[in-house]
Amino acid sequence: MNFQESLADGRAGESIIAKWLIGRGFSVLPAYEKIINEGKGPQLYAASGGIIAPDLVAIRSRSVLWVEAKHKTAFSWHRITNRWVTGIDLRHYYEYQIVQRETELPVWLLFLHRGGHAKDSPSVSPSGLFGNDLAVLMAHENHRHANWGKSGMVYWARKEDGGALIRIATLKEVLQATDKI
Repeated sequence: MNFQESLADGRAGESIIAKWLIGRGFSVLPAYEKIINEGKGPQLYAASGGIIAPDLVAIRSRSVLWVEAKHKTAFSWHRITNRWVTGIDLRHYYEYQIVQRETELPVWLLFLHRGGHAKDSPSVSPSGLFGNDLAVLMAHENHRHANWGKSGMVYWARKEDGGALIRIATLKEVLQATDKI
């Protein structure tokens, strides 16, 4: 998959998650890039400079939070811990921590997994919408890996596997909610 195809697939996942949030009573402000050809994600400009920002700002009943929306086919099977895991680029992880600190707003990471068979996995991967508050995830990393992503990756396991990622909705619930919007 080339960059443009990957970007389009990611945008589709962001759109599905945004519609799900709207169906749950949130108003959603996408924080998308201005120029797609630059290949840069959303930016937050602060006194300290430009920071990579999560994809969405979600607002409901005077509550405001950042949401990083990830759309993936399958969890990865981590053979060392025997857990289903998913993750993000380590550089983005550090930047989201700065966003949380600078804005004093919670940052949530949401992973929409379609299910499927991950390489070297014992069975079909779980599906649904998984996530948690970055503050919780920071205290419950499953592992990091330097060889994946541009700057390495950080991974979390599902709560069912002893990790911190909670299943917020089934895939069917998410897709049904988006059909109503």
